[in-house]
Amino acid sequence: MDHVIRTAEQLKTTIKAFRKAKKLSQKELAARMGVTQQAQSALEAQPQAASFERLMQLLSVLEVEITLRDKRPAKNQQQAEW
Repeated sequence: MDHVIRTAEQLKTTIKAFRKAKKLSQKELAARMGVTQQAQSALEAQPQAASFERLMQLLSVLEVEITLRDKRPAKNQQQAEW
């Protein structure tokens, strides 16, 4: 399932949902990342404050990835007909 993230709040909610889907506590996730539970809690609470490298590490541990795409439809793309 794809998740569109446009705000820090959406990122925060999505990270937490992926962690819970993997049945990981913050402490377990922190151990896999090599950080303290407090650092993981802070990252989850304010992911916008994390470095991109740390965010990518978190996503790797959660086995998820970032996909970037143009949110405008292509000019030559035709609208679906019903």
